[in-house]
Amino acid sequence: MVTQSARRLFGALLAASAFAGASPAFAGQCTAEGANALAGAPTAPKAVTDDVLGSIDLGPEIQVADRQLRMRKLVVQPGGIVPLHSHGDRPALILTVSGSIKEYRSTCTQPIVHAAGDLTREAEGISHYWVNDGKVPAVLYSADVHHGM
Repeated sequence: MVTQSARRLFGALLAASAFAGASPAFAGQCTAEGANALAGAPTAPKAVTDDVLGSIDLGPEIQVADRQLRMRKLVVQPGGIVPLHSHGDRPALILTVSGSIKEYRSTCTQPIVHAAGDLTREAEGISHYWVNDGKVPAVLYSADVHHGM
């Protein structure tokens, strides 16, 4: 079930993604591209909540079986971690709503700082993790195409 507020958020993120897709770059981009092995990357979450706000089964909608478009809200507390993961088959757009957070990415030799208002594209070939080194929680909204129902 998708609530009215989740529908509004889906609409806002879709509008933001359309606008961002029209521009040549997203905010909070890598400034030092190159391979990064992410040695010692954290593998467990820490001080992060991940709540699914709503989802849409894409089979009946656009004939993409076993996939769903979902919207999540993540709150990463100071010192919190979103552990190492990949996006080989799960494209996503992440909107930083408040606070800031560092992303450590396999295709960037320096951390990427995402501030409130930044939209981040995650797709094939990206492995990464996120750390909140700030003093306030980082609030993120994630729209992704996810396996399973």
